[in-house]
Amino acid sequence: MKTLNLQTLYDEKKQELALEIITGEEHLASRKITTYDIFRPGLALAGYTGYFLSDRIMIIGKTETFYLRTLDREVKDQRIATVMKLGTPAVIVTKKLGINKKFIEEANRRKIPILRTSQSTTPFIHRLTAYLDFKLAPTEHLQGTLVDIYGVGVLFMGKPGTGKSECALDLIERGHRFVADDLITIMRRGDILVGAGAEKSDRLKHHIEIRGVGIVDIFRIFGVKSVRLKKRIELIIELVLWDGVKGELERIGLEKKKKEILGIGIPHIVIPLSPGKNISVIAEVIAMNYLLDLRGVRPAEEYNKELRKILSEREMPSVHFDEDIE
Repeated sequence: MKTLNLQTLYDEKKQELALEIITGEEHLASRKITTYDIFRPGLALAGYTGYFLSDRIMIIGKTETFYLRTLDREVKDQRIATVMKLGTPAVIVTKKLGINKKFIEEANRRKIPILRTSQSTTPFIHRLTAYLDFKLAPTEHLQGTLVDIYGVGVLFMGKPGTGKSECALDLIERGHRFVADDLITIMRRGDILVGAGAEKSDRLKHHIEIRGVGIVDIFRIFGVKSVRLKKRIELIIELVLWDGVKGELERIGLEKKKKEILGIGIPHIVIPLSPGKNISVIAEVIAMNYLLDLRGVRPAEEYNKELRKILSEREMPSVHFDEDIE
């Protein structure tokens, strides 16, 4: 499980989220965040703690603040102490509201940082959860080459030397867009996979290695229209040598195979390599077939249906032309 410490959140989002530290600055690095969900303790402050989500950041907004003002001091202090005792990675108060002294007292006792923002509660929660969702998204690194073909994210996989990078270079020259080569960072965002380059420096992005040539800067050679920073992965094309083919390859296309990455199945097509085979054109056709499939057009199924219909007839149709009539 990926984690994020509160210090990183504060350093990266201090300006955008308008954050200020009220107390517990020395504990920021030790407080771990494990989920992008947040928790508003309205029911807990009202006395019900049967379902308390202690692994989530606690947000104190106008509703919670005004509710506490309706309580007697003794009851208020007891409720706040109970909520803080149950735990949270951090407390964030929105709309620059005042903070009850009991919150600060309990936070110092339990080493829980309290932060405050001037932003309204709902917009702040949207921005915070979007950031946490990105930082905590399940991630995997794979060897391959990622290209945007007609808007379809195609991940080329295969053993070194099978021509993944050369195929990508040919596709770029044909007008398609390059995403990343060699080591691909794949993140799961909901039910989709998003791929990007694994380079930490922007200067290393959009380079591709061509054996016998060396490193090629795609951005500088082909221009800004030839690259993109990330792309949803929708197809996997695996390039294999004929000697490495195991079992029979799909001939008609009725059987849809998938490869699972981070728990999500992605259509997986194996292409055997042979001299003279134009993998770039085949990849374009695969991408266009995928787009047709999204529209409900399935040529393989239509072909199979028509073929079965013909074979079920007693006599095969005879077609003869004396001359070219087209």
